[in-house]
Amino acid sequence: MVYLALFLTLMSLAFWVYVLFDVIGSDAERIRLLPKPAWAVIVLLLPKIGAIAWFLLGRPPREPAVNGPVGPPSPFPEYEHPGRARAATPEEDEEFLRRCRERAEEQRRRAREFQEREERERRERERREQGSDRRERDGDEDPTGPSV
Repeated sequence: MVYLALFLTLMSLAFWVYVLFDVIGSDAERIRLLPKPAWAVIVLLLPKIGAIAWFLLGRPPREPAVNGPVGPPSPFPEYEHPGRARAATPEEDEEFLRRCRERAEEQRRRAREFQEREERERRERERREQGSDRRERDGDEDPTGPSV
């Protein structure tokens, strides 16, 4: 029984917070019956009754979705995004492609430079290692010749 009371209390609190945000986020011109600040005060001071009254009397009516799908789904849904960037003229499309090519060439140039730099550094390391190996070998030999 305690769990049910706790569950109902949490649900009531969540509903109240949702309604409070709904009141604050609603368009003031579309709210029914009372002004927006009055609804906010009612919901704050009378959480349960105010929230129910908001849903029944004050909440603005929602418009039905006009942009809903009409007909069968498209075989290429990736092209159905309304905010997708598209070229309005062929010149814009050519400009976009030109910039893509320039960016790709710049990336290739940087990659070549990086590879060349890495190769130079590798060769220098090898030369240093070979030089130090020679010095070690040369230093190990006795300059007076073999002793018997």
